[in-house]
Parts: sequence; structure tokens; C-alpha cells
Amino acid sequence: MADVDQAKQTARERVWALLEHEQAVPPGVHGRIPSFFGAEETADRLAGLPEWQKAQVVKVVPDTAQQPVRARALREGKTVYMAVPKLAHEQPFLLLDPAKLDVSPDEAADRHTATRIGKPTDVDAMQAVDLIVCGSVAVNRHGVRLGKGAGYSDIEMALLQEAGLIGPQTTIVTTVHSLQVVDDGLPETRHDFSVDLIVTPEAVIRCPEPQRPQGLHWEDLPPEKIAAIPALTARHRPVHG
Repeated sequence: MADVDQAKQTARERVWALLEHEQAVPPGVHGRIPSFFGAEETADRLAGLPEWQKAQVVKVVPDTAQQPVRARALREGKTVYMAVPKLAHEQPFLLLDPAKLDVSPDEAADRHTATRIGKPTDVDAMQAVDLIVCGSVAVNRHGVRLGKGAGYSDIEMALLQEAGLIGPQTTIVTTVHSLQVVDDGLPETRHDFSVDLIVTPEAVIRCPEPQRPQGLHWEDLPPEKIAAIPALTARHRPVHG
């Protein structure tokens, strides 16, 4: 496992360095989901896809790179769920209902504003999700992606999967800069999920047979991670033997 983790980190470092070298991101991208230049154009390209147009309920990560996607969804009247940063609350998602906003959709899409005005929601109270938009540090053409390494997206997906809120019919998308799309293989483990679609400012890439999210693999979660995420703590039933 340590070898896989190291291989993942090496791939991340390579992409972060490339993005900074090519000035495709603001300085200080290392350790983050890249807030890439062209995110607005990427959101526009995503909005032209039938999968987006059909979706009524979307779940979007709280990263800055995906803020234009959140804004676009709210402007178009879609219900938006956003994870609480670091899943730090017992109700791990925030509901942004476009019919009940007291600020503009663009303002509501800002993660700090969303955290303030979004309705804290437990998984059990959520609607089924039609489309998921995640951030990535790197992704290849088979849909294998790397986040920044904290594992929150995998846990969000596992919670939604176990609750029956996502399934094979749910489209999973990542929006990235074209430099984040790599041609070589990327390491993955059983708790990783891959994406159906990659959207960049210039292109849409459809991925063959992506690995769908699975439920929670408790034995793979360190005790400190479970303790730090209230939604996991509430669901965890230690085995006594």
C-alpha cells in the first residue's frame, strides 16, 4: 500500500510542477486541487452535454476550480449538494436549493458563502444524485483519477453509494485543465472510483468502463480518519472479538 501511495504522490507532484511551470494555475498549487485558468470555459463546455442538461440534482465538490460549475447549476435551477469541507460536520453535505437562495447563484456558489447559507443535510435526507462533478489533480483517459490525497471524495462517494443515492445511471465527471490529463497509467486501489467524463476547456473525453464507486471499506480506514469524520463515526460499528 505504501508503494501505491508513493506512486500516487509522485504523479501528483509531476502534474503540480507542470501546471506551475506552464503558468496554467496561480502560484501555490502544490497540495491542492488545482484552481486552473479556464475553469469558466470548462463549466460552459460541461453545460453543453446531454448528461448535464438531463440532470436535476448535482453534487459538486467545494473546490475553487469547480465554483463555476456550482454557479452554472444554480443559475439553471438545478439542486446542488456540496460536501462540507473535510466532511467535518455530522451532516456532511450542504443543500443549495436554487428556489430558496437569498443571494445570487454566483455568490451562493462561493464555497464560503455556500458553507454559510447551505442547509446542512445528512445522507439519509438527500435526493438521488443524477450527476457528480469532482476535482482531480491528475486523470487519465481511462477515467482513473487522483485527488489531492486526503481521501474525502472517495468517502463521499462511498456514503452516497451505501445510501443508494448513486448507481450505474449516475454520471461522474471531472473538470480539469488539459495538462492534468495524462496518457500513462495511474495507480488505483479498491476504494478509488474513476470517472465517466473528463471535461477540459478544449475537449470532452469519454472514458471506457470506469470503475464505479463501492461502499465503505472500513478495514482500509485508519481509526484517526474515522474519528475525524462524524458521519463515519456515527456509522462505524467496531467488531468485538
